[in-house]
Amino acid sequence: MKRLPLVTLFVLIIASLVLAACAPAATPAPTAAPSQPPAPTATPIPPTPTPAPKDIVDTAVADGRFTTLVAAVQAAGLADTLKGAGPFTVFAPTDDAFAKLPAGTVEDLLKPENIETLKNILLYHVVPGKVMAADAVALDGKMADTALADNPLNISVKDGKVYLNDNAEVVITDIETSNGVIHVIDSVLLPEEKLTDIVDTAVADGRFTTLVAAVQAAGLVETLKGEGPFTLFAPTDEAFTKLPSGTVDDLLKPENLETLTNILLYHVVSGKVMAADVVQLDGQMVDTALEGQQIKITVKDGKVYLNDTVQVIITDIETSNGVIHVIDSVLLPE
Repeated sequence: MKRLPLVTLFVLIIASLVLAACAPAATPAPTAAPSQPPAPTATPIPPTPTPAPKDIVDTAVADGRFTTLVAAVQAAGLADTLKGAGPFTVFAPTDDAFAKLPAGTVEDLLKPENIETLKNILLYHVVPGKVMAADAVALDGKMADTALADNPLNISVKDGKVYLNDNAEVVITDIETSNGVIHVIDSVLLPEEKLTDIVDTAVADGRFTTLVAAVQAAGLVETLKGEGPFTLFAPTDEAFTKLPSGTVDDLLKPENLETLTNILLYHVVSGKVMAADVVQLDGQMVDTALEGQQIKITVKDGKVYLNDTVQVIITDIETSNGVIHVIDSVLLPE
């Protein structure tokens, strides 16, 4: 093998270096871009739930202006009723409305013996159905049935304001509840007292137990519960005690019932004679239900007397079929 001369080898090395210098520069391999964090994802905020409406009782409790009404509803045993499905419309008197009643009225109504009266008053503030303010305005001049049977409310609109029974004003409207609606009123509604007949009125009064027993024994109950009208001069139990001892017991015996009947009929005048009318009869004789028998009416110092000695001590107890005047002694026919 022939060796290249040293000069030739040197030339070849130089040429290689020149060629290498003239060659294009190698493109560096691309490097991966640094990784970016992912874009944040928005987390939806759940909507605030709307609280479910409370029923009428719970709404009144939470309001704070109806503490007396709530206490009355609880005392009358009506809380469960007004928490029921309904719907109901409640005309709700505020505490200020109850304060307008005569002193001691609320305390008396909350007594156990008056709960039935309290219940009736509360039911008189409830109308079946959901009657919104716009509906109430449309009832101007009409009567609306209440939860108290046979006791409707009169609705009237004056100068854009709604009134109940002409005196209780609706001051706030349309407080919606889960079982109806509350309208706020500025006075307590009082239902008209339902009159009972003469017999039932005497029984309920409690001062006429002897008279009632005598009427029952004489068979006059149906007569005095009739259409009438009658005016009854009613002796109290104390009046009967003025009779001689044993008189009442004797009159109640079967053999004396005709006499008893005559005495009772002598206390009855046909028609409804009010106190003002009685005063106008001063000095006159008035026919009684006992045929042929009259009583004399006299007025002395503003007081009315029958047959000059029996005083009328309480007047004008109205009943569904007449009127009762209370007397302090028993009248005895001649």
